[in-house]
Amino acid sequence: MKNLAKEKILKNELCLGVGLRQTRTVDIGKIMATCGYDWLFIDMEHNSMDIDVASQISVAAQDAGITPIVRVPDFAHHHATRVLDCGAMGIVFPHVDDAETAKKLVSYCLYPPKGHRSMTGVLPQLDFKQTPIADVANVINKNMLIVIMLESPEAIANVDSIAAIDGIDVILIGTNDLCMEMGIPGDYSNSKVKEAYAKVIETCKKYGKTPGMGGVYNEELMSEYIKMGMKFILSGSDLSFMMQSATQRSKTLKSFI
Repeated sequence: MKNLAKEKILKNELCLGVGLRQTRTVDIGKIMATCGYDWLFIDMEHNSMDIDVASQISVAAQDAGITPIVRVPDFAHHHATRVLDCGAMGIVFPHVDDAETAKKLVSYCLYPPKGHRSMTGVLPQLDFKQTPIADVANVINKNMLIVIMLESPEAIANVDSIAAIDGIDVILIGTNDLCMEMGIPGDYSNSKVKEAYAKVIETCKKYGKTPGMGGVYNEELMSEYIKMGMKFILSGSDLSFMMQSATQRSKTLKSFI
């Protein structure tokens, strides 16, 4: 089992993801791997996609050379464990405000002794091979990628205690919701946002975690935040890429008249 995205963040390399909102076919993994992305952000929070489609995309992505990560819609135990049992190699938990919640969510994803995830039968991440249970637990735990999203001023204030939790790999700022909670909707370059970014980046350095960024898609601002130290980047979505390219093409063709 290889989690390519986790390997990159352990090497402190830039790790690029793409959000899936419209996609429903399994070839998206190969497509986005060819386009240069490292992980799929399979979004079950802001999406009508069901667990069956998310699982099929996840299994196909494993062999396509791109890491399937699912953002679950809430803190329910079964939302994380079901997609992990069916092929996901990482989980994104949105709207985490405190360390107590974060610690509980981590425990859902990891087998004992690191967590309390229930053991099932053969797994797609291990090619459905019969493997000793102790080895399954060790390999899956080692390759798990757990992402905690901070999307409120309260979460930013608690980042030190959250980042200190063993098992968390990435602290991802959900910038869009953070701006809304701060009362500065859409103002992604606001000094309050930059202060939050700086705080998260420094805290991640302190605890050996990877800082992540979502919700910022202006390339100039993305460049600034990446230079500050952001490494785990939600780069855009299938919908935004499609609309941007399609709009550019229609404008170009209309200009020929």
